[in-house]
Amino acid sequence: MAKHNEPYRYCIVESYYPDSTAGLHGPVHIRPVPGEEFPTHLRVECSKDLMNPRIHPVGTRFRLRVKLTDREGGGESYFGWPVEIVGPDEA
Repeated sequence: MAKHNEPYRYCIVESYYPDSTAGLHGPVHIRPVPGEEFPTHLRVECSKDLMNPRIHPVGTRFRLRVKLTDREGGGESYFGWPVEIVGPDEA
């Protein structure tokens, strides 16, 4: 669940294939891109449509409103609307 006192912030995120999906749901996940306020190891909880490669190719970047959750270890962020497609991964 999102932290009550944590403000929403805008962040550019991207879809990607993790090295290992052990303990994860699905093959595609969302993470912050390098250079954003949040570290790239965080997984972003979001709409399954953003992780569907038939809708958005893997590597697509999105601009989301996010905030940290209070999950054990603070290991995820949570998104809120609106979602803006920024573009494909340019790496």
